[in-house]
Amino acid sequence: MTFRSVRRGILYAFLAVLALAQVFPLLWVFNYSIQKTGDLFGPAFLTFPTNPVWHNYVRAFIDGRIPLYALNSLIIVTVAVAATTVLSFCLAYACTRMVWKGRKVVLGFVGLGLVIPIHVTLLPNFVWFGMFHLINTHLGLIIPYTAFQISFSTLVIAAQLQSIPAAMEESAFMDGARYRTILPRIIAPLAAPAVVTAMISSFLSDWNEFIMANTYLSSEELRTLPFSIIRFQGQYASDYAVQFACMVLAAIPALIIFFLFSRQIMAGVSTGAVKG
Repeated sequence: MTFRSVRRGILYAFLAVLALAQVFPLLWVFNYSIQKTGDLFGPAFLTFPTNPVWHNYVRAFIDGRIPLYALNSLIIVTVAVAATTVLSFCLAYACTRMVWKGRKVVLGFVGLGLVIPIHVTLLPNFVWFGMFHLINTHLGLIIPYTAFQISFSTLVIAAQLQSIPAAMEESAFMDGARYRTILPRIIAPLAAPAVVTAMISSFLSDWNEFIMANTYLSSEELRTLPFSIIRFQGQYASDYAVQFACMVLAAIPALIIFFLFSRQIMAGVSTGAVKG
């Protein structure tokens, strides 16, 4: 046995342990979602129940109002992700491909947005949105979701744009093309890995956000998917098994999107690591 094979075996073992650590929370949540709430506090740990309680998912879907809340989340997240992607792409292009004074300073200020937690602005935004009647509206969530994702998305896309040769645009300009043609038909396809990475990151962050939604939304008909979990939380007791079922249902769309675009995400992250 050579040193190289031993090193490879250690690497594979480490990656297997790391993968198990990542998958374990999902298995744990699913396991608890098919048990009775009273059985969750027993001595057994992560054992498949003899009689799985699949009815927990029926209760979560119906009593948790999953269809309505999921539709609200889909509307808010779709608009927020689309706005974030378009604004971030334009801002990244202006700061990396166009020549103007102060572009590096502007890009630096955009990066400062990464150190500001979104929930720090809960109270100021609540007062500000109240003045414009945005409380208890979808737009009251779309605006902060978009604003706080622009920093990360811009930096990711900017790293990809810096790797594109300037000759691509120069030849297009010489052929008479304009920005409205160059950006969507030439630059955007070349920056697709970074754009997809930014979109997935924005989607996951917005899809799982609860504190801001709980602050700004009071109407039952406007609430988002995380609210389905607290519907089974009582003053003195909670139906934890059904809450775990709600968590599984809420995580399914995010998992599907992640697995569908995992290759593009890795390509975008790799570009950011090299250029950033």
